[in-house]
Amino acid sequence: MSNLKMKEAALIYLDRSGGLQKFINDCKYYNDSKQSYAVYRFNILINPSDIVELDAELGNHILHHPVKAAEVFQSVCFIAVKTLSLIGQLQTETQINIMLKLTHLPSLPSYSLNFCEFQLDYTSQRFYMMQGIVIAMTTVTKYTQGARFLCSDEACPLSKGFQYIRVHAPGATESATVRNDFLCNLCSSSLQEDRKFRVLGDKQIVEIITAKALHAFQGYSNTQPFRFQSLTIFLRDELVNKMSIGNEYKIIGIPTCVKTLQTSVCIEANSITFCNPKVPSGISDNFRCLLSLTSSSCWKFTAILANIFASHIVPPGTYNFLKLCLLMSLVQTRDSNKELEDCLDILIITSDTLLVDRLLNYSINLVPRGIRHPVSTEIFPTLFRNNYGTGAVSIQAGSALLAKGGICFIGDLASYKKDKLEQLQSVMESRSITVYIPGKKFGDDTNQQTTFPIQCSFWSFIDMDSSSRKNMQKTNTLIGQMDCSLIPANLVEVFGLLINCNESSPCHPFLPTVQHTLKKAIDPEGLLYLASKQFTTEDFEKLLAFAKNLNVEFSLEAERMVHGYYLASRRIRTDSICGSKLSASALKYLISLSEAHARLNLRNKVLKEDVLIAVLLFETSLTLKYGATVFCVAPNAVFPFELYNEEYLEQRDIYLSQCQQQLLQFIATYGPGTAVFASDE
Repeated sequence: MSNLKMKEAALIYLDRSGGLQKFINDCKYYNDSKQSYAVYRFNILINPSDIVELDAELGNHILHHPVKAAEVFQSVCFIAVKTLSLIGQLQTETQINIMLKLTHLPSLPSYSLNFCEFQLDYTSQRFYMMQGIVIAMTTVTKYTQGARFLCSDEACPLSKGFQYIRVHAPGATESATVRNDFLCNLCSSSLQEDRKFRVLGDKQIVEIITAKALHAFQGYSNTQPFRFQSLTIFLRDELVNKMSIGNEYKIIGIPTCVKTLQTSVCIEANSITFCNPKVPSGISDNFRCLLSLTSSSCWKFTAILANIFASHIVPPGTYNFLKLCLLMSLVQTRDSNKELEDCLDILIITSDTLLVDRLLNYSINLVPRGIRHPVSTEIFPTLFRNNYGTGAVSIQAGSALLAKGGICFIGDLASYKKDKLEQLQSVMESRSITVYIPGKKFGDDTNQQTTFPIQCSFWSFIDMDSSSRKNMQKTNTLIGQMDCSLIPANLVEVFGLLINCNESSPCHPFLPTVQHTLKKAIDPEGLLYLASKQFTTEDFEKLLAFAKNLNVEFSLEAERMVHGYYLASRRIRTDSICGSKLSASALKYLISLSEAHARLNLRNKVLKEDVLIAVLLFETSLTLKYGATVFCVAPNAVFPFELYNEEYLEQRDIYLSQCQQQLLQFIATYGPGTAVFASDE
């Protein structure tokens, strides 16, 4: 009676939810094909909340005994087919293969699978919800959805018809569905597969890790150990190619124990949902107060941010130029599925690699996808043979794909070999990488290739004091130009910002750094400055999370200014032999820098003041790459004074206003039109 009641509830639910009409439409497709199938596969969408409200017992069956629940729906659907004459070729109930697709699971701890704790009873064969980032993915291969078997004894009544139908069960291997040692229940003769009725489906295997495991790729320091374990997900049929490497997903599936080349716990995926991160509602009170106090200027707020940023690593007032660039790069990262088109790549030339390394490592921990590339691994995707005996090739993510929408910190460029540097240059130019899969090597007849977009910003540095560099220094550099002969010139050019950060530069006062280092050695956990107490690391995390989600647009005068500078700068940096030294990507970097400064100011509109900061940063970088030109920018133009108090901030504003007038004059003189605001430009 209980089973009959559940069947009745299943029919009522199908009728109320629209599932019955969808089932009838699917049956019409099978019936119209006039082809005889061994297995008829149907997907039924299940909302657990609705079905529990309708019938608690059936809801409990679906959540905790999904295989048995599918049999209930299988019986209901078979009766519907026969009663309504939906599929003329259907003979037995076992030919109907029902897939229950859940919309969600109850938001209770017992339904969630925690990778770090892994308190999992995979023998229960019930649904769990897990959330993770895809770190590897195989190519698509085939598996057997269902097959028809016949008794080998022709005298046996079961040598005909569709009595022996085998379908894939969650966690089952190919040999569990199709093999040659099955016996007839009636006469014990061996069963033989009728191969012309075999139904094939698509299969793909992915590996995911919890977002918390990314701490292992961030140089994360914590006395509390945590477990780092990936989980294997089997995608089948309509779920194939629904996941992308580097994205984070919520997955509902059934854990199973798979015994192939290695014994491991895997998940048979039931449904997949892309994870959209929550957008923060605001910033800390201290930053809100600071923003209000500096509202009269378009430059003071970001200047103070750079001044006090990372006071745990370097003293306030030091490395301001570098810290402003890092903040602007961080604020251009993305958490959502939206493509990251406004990358800000940074290359630093320094004589103090230890301090710069600490500063960059601290910074990448402020965004969810800040990845420190481990030297022992690959930056870009690589190929491996998967461990599940499917013959498919596994594509491992690499640091750049894991950093999707964020920052990939690749360390010292001089530590990479020539072929890796050439690959890096190629990827940064095209913002994509193509992985070639040789068929012969991995047991396939044809070669394949897959292209992945690279949606992250790259940070790196060059050690000025390396012995190989000292022996290769050039003496014929132009005024303001830095010697970067240790790495290929074309690679230096693809980095949007080149920053000089050494003891002789204004961004590196020597004495405060020494004092800071000594104090930190005595009291590593101590807060040495008032700024560290007022504006914590958590405050900066909230600020960046809020700012990077702001939608910004250019004001008309800002748009004209950025295009005017680009055209004027391109004109003066063009010669008859080499052509223009400014590529089309230069304009993208200028726009990205302008947007970043506006976001860092928590504004939705890019003003000409934002464009000025972008131009000064970019022109400083161009001078280091190619030498100075007519529009000569001082190395300390963005921070001409040490920021001690309000008076120095006022002096900086006056200085930047003068720079803005010089920029307008430069555009008017060397731009394509006679005036900076010519409408036809």
